[in-house]
Amino acid sequence: MTTGSRQDRESAAPQPPHPPHPQRFVISFAGFNRPWAVWIAHRLEEHGHRVALQRWDPQSSPGIGQALDDLARSGSRVLLVLSERYFSAGTHTEEEWNTALRAVTDRHPERFAAVCLTDAPLPSAVAVLEKTDLWGLDAYEAEYRVLRRLELPTDRIGTETGRRGPRFPNDPPEIWGRVPRRNPRFTGRNDVIGTLREALTEAPPGASTVTLLGLSGVGKTQVATEYAYRFASEYDVVWWIPAEDRPTLRERLADLAPALGLPRGAGSYGEQIRAVLEALRRGNPYGRWLIVFDGCDNPDDLIDLLPSGAGDVIITSRNREWAARHTSLVEVPLYARPESITFIRRRALRLTAAEADQLAEALEDYPLALDQTAGWLADSPLPVGDYLVLLQHRMDSREAVTVSEDYPLPFPTALAILLNNVRENFPDALALLRLFVFFAPGPVPLRLLRDFPADDVPEQLAGLINDQIRWNAALNKLVQFSVVRLEYSDLAVEEGGGGLETVQLHRMVHGIVRENLSPEEAEPLARAVRQVLAAADPGRPSDSRLWPRYAELIPHLATSGVLTSSNPRIQNFLLHCLRYLILAGEYRTCLRLSEETDLIWRALLGEDHPKVRELSYQYGGALRNLGLFRRAETLTRARAAQLTEERGDRDLETLRATSSYGGVLLCIARFEPAREIFEHCLATYRELLGEDDSTTLAAQNNLAATYRLLGRYQDAYDLDLDTLRRRERVLRTHHISTLSSGIACAMGLRLMGRYHEAQTRQEQGVKINTQVLGLEHPQTLRAEHNLGMCLRRSGDIPGAGLRLRTVWERATRVFGVDYPWTLMVASDYATYLREYGDIGEARRISEDVVRGYQSQLGLAHPYSIGTVGNLGLVLRAQGERAAALSLAEQALVGMRGALGDRHPWTLGCALNATGHRNITGRLEDALDLSRDTLRTAEQVLGPDHPMALSAQIALAADLRSVREHEEAAKHEDAGIKGLTRTLGPQHVHTISAKQQTRPYWDFEPQP
Repeated sequence: MTTGSRQDRESAAPQPPHPPHPQRFVISFAGFNRPWAVWIAHRLEEHGHRVALQRWDPQSSPGIGQALDDLARSGSRVLLVLSERYFSAGTHTEEEWNTALRAVTDRHPERFAAVCLTDAPLPSAVAVLEKTDLWGLDAYEAEYRVLRRLELPTDRIGTETGRRGPRFPNDPPEIWGRVPRRNPRFTGRNDVIGTLREALTEAPPGASTVTLLGLSGVGKTQVATEYAYRFASEYDVVWWIPAEDRPTLRERLADLAPALGLPRGAGSYGEQIRAVLEALRRGNPYGRWLIVFDGCDNPDDLIDLLPSGAGDVIITSRNREWAARHTSLVEVPLYARPESITFIRRRALRLTAAEADQLAEALEDYPLALDQTAGWLADSPLPVGDYLVLLQHRMDSREAVTVSEDYPLPFPTALAILLNNVRENFPDALALLRLFVFFAPGPVPLRLLRDFPADDVPEQLAGLINDQIRWNAALNKLVQFSVVRLEYSDLAVEEGGGGLETVQLHRMVHGIVRENLSPEEAEPLARAVRQVLAAADPGRPSDSRLWPRYAELIPHLATSGVLTSSNPRIQNFLLHCLRYLILAGEYRTCLRLSEETDLIWRALLGEDHPKVRELSYQYGGALRNLGLFRRAETLTRARAAQLTEERGDRDLETLRATSSYGGVLLCIARFEPAREIFEHCLATYRELLGEDDSTTLAAQNNLAATYRLLGRYQDAYDLDLDTLRRRERVLRTHHISTLSSGIACAMGLRLMGRYHEAQTRQEQGVKINTQVLGLEHPQTLRAEHNLGMCLRRSGDIPGAGLRLRTVWERATRVFGVDYPWTLMVASDYATYLREYGDIGEARRISEDVVRGYQSQLGLAHPYSIGTVGNLGLVLRAQGERAAALSLAEQALVGMRGALGDRHPWTLGCALNATGHRNITGRLEDALDLSRDTLRTAEQVLGPDHPMALSAQIALAADLRSVREHEEAAKHEDAGIKGLTRTLGPQHVHTISAKQQTRPYWDFEPQP
């Protein structure tokens, strides 16, 4: 509140001294309040200061604290233009705002000031900004308060240098005609509004006409409305004209005549319109004008009525034909996901960010649908998931959405009106659209349709598909009315790009068209799309170069009815797709499709049909790779037993089923039965198919993996190396199986203690796997993980830590925390952290890994047992010696029971138990176990293996504890010499031995 007259304040208020030089300011504002920011900037510039405008967008920064710090780093004073919109630009809480404001003003005192445009409650920490209120004031008072808040002289308020500036925001344009009410929930779209503004300001004189183009309900009218309010202060005239039909358009344009002061008289609409257009062209009486033609889908209705002159014209339309009518096009896309989430949470305050994301995902960020569904959810306690089920069954009902004054039609009805126009006026476009909906919603690969098999063209589409001119005309009509959107290839022409690639079809359009087709209309179209997909089958799912083509086909399998087809050709195509999914690491998608197909095919073809059997291999592979081992064992054991009984154990199909079962046995730690299976399979395959057959080599690979899990590292490496050399010759160097053998060889070298050789091989392997398979493929991650372990064993501790953490984070993101391979990487990363990182994080991860393995595999599995031992080492490092000893002894007993006394994992558990016994005072027990562990390790692994050498050092420590110094020195000297010889004098293990640091063993789960 102010008291006294303006003259009193001017004479009584002490004036700050004139600044010796211009000051610099940054004005931070929400896009909603741009008119105020522009006006304040203009007034400061009239006083000789330099001003930069910065639209507030905290979502583009890591957080609001960082965003405010960035403003301060400009070196200028920062003026915040505050309103409710400033604080709702992101999804931050009031407490986050309070914390950020207090912190930034503490770090940058006197740098921040604020003006306020609202009397609504704001975060309490706004008080530190000492804001001044501008709402409800006239221009003089507002300028006075801004200058006083910035401690600037107020003796030149209202003066002008001759440069015409923006209108004061509280003063409307001279003419403001029927502009829709401003949407208080308008969200985002800053890029679109920025593009629109740029297109208008940079257009040549007399040609500032821009068409906002987009699907029904995407927000074209809302963008135009927001632009009109946001830039109102820069226009003298803002006039809104509904343009759905020409008579209404002409009437509203003629209504502008009296507003412009033109004589309306008794002249016709035509005369009045001509007078209006002439006045706008001449800029008399107003040169700064904005005319909005809303909803003009027929350019012929408007083209002769478009104004020219110094003003701006905005058209909203669904018709791309405006591009050929001398207007610039600005696409209004669907919301970006952060915009969707922000908008939904403004509309339905009770929803969390995760729930808003769930709704946005289901509705594919379609603004009108989000508005109406979020409005319904705002007044209902129904969970989002339950609501989406309701919506799916009652899509056309007003009871399932909340409409608003801005758009009173339910969104399905709005889309149906658009589609009715296509149905009534463009039969070819309708036929093409109906074909599209038997592909999945989203991108439809037009390349496939161009190669439509001639014999499979439905009768109703024959003329269209065989006539390129009709095809293009129909497609262009769908694009023209924004029913679909074209996407072009980014590839160069010589790489197969440079032309049309996909047509994008929104899920809502897809659903409405599909639901309106009768079964008689739908079946020939679905059958045609299935034939198109099958014709596009590359035929070699093991060839990684063809995977992008398979990835293009997978989304359309269910929609087109591939899973339910009785056509053998379509069924073979589906099996190829499932095989691709396994090889590409898309296990969850493979499992979902396999489960659905298995039920259908068993009913359709019978339990014993060859295709049902073939399906079981992919089904079992998906189960195994996702850690669903019990289901995988049941499936594969039954198939193997059935074929063995029917065909004998030397039949090729029996061998394949038995091998599949053996793979599951490895996962559940039944290593010996698996060994027997794989030895039999390899011997039989060699006899029946020869040593170089790819199936024989796969069997040899399986046996090598079994030997490795049994601790027979040299035997495993010999087989892996032979498999690698043969695969390089028989397949190719970059074949996925060849690359897998390369990883196996590097792993074998590492497990045998040949760390530098392993690292060298694996570094090259990571490069090739990344190049061929991609960064996120499971096999690439496996190669990177093994490289991390090689780096750690070679002594590159920083490199190992970075590599292991990166792989763990990527595996968690791509596959999830409970995925078997993620647990393996997490276990190894936790052992790294125990020695070289955060011991608290090491414990947390170790406990999670133990819980994960025990839940997946049971308490008696070696992976559960071994990771319990690793957790014991963490507890020892944290000083919990008794608990650590208990876990170490539990691991030793468990591993002996699971694998026997001579397995390397049992020896590792024994090595750890000796240390735990020693530090808890059980010195004689520790010494006895150390002697036995060294003796067995040398027999099993050889005297120069790192574990045997570690056992030497551990025995020396136990001998010193019982004062057997002479024998201790002998073992210590032998151990150090062995480590120096095999690992080098500067290796971390060698140095630790010289420092008499007791060695421990980390259990490493194997893939």
